[in-house]
Amino acid sequence: MKNIILVCAAGMSTSLLVNKMRNAAGAAAIDVHIEAMPASTFANYKGQTDVLLLGPQVSYLEAEMKANYEPKGIKVSVINMMDYGMMDGKKVLDNALKIMNE
Repeated sequence: MKNIILVCAAGMSTSLLVNKMRNAAGAAAIDVHIEAMPASTFANYKGQTDVLLLGPQVSYLEAEMKANYEPKGIKVSVINMMDYGMMDGKKVLDNALKIMNE
């Protein structure tokens, strides 16, 4: 199973995107766990994470998150602003899977 975590300022709008990503994963029969949370909560998150996706509104955290989590094997990336704005769960999911394979 692949594990994708999305973080944003409060976790609200990202939760909508998570639902769309889960629907896309289900339609493609992809075994994936997707969860959303505020950026401030992730530091205490104990679950497995393969990819950490940052909402565009917290893109300023990218360098810090990469420094903290990429040495632990967690890939970090900012969600494309257009895909986020359109709530395009399939595109965001496809990008996360691509990042995992890089």
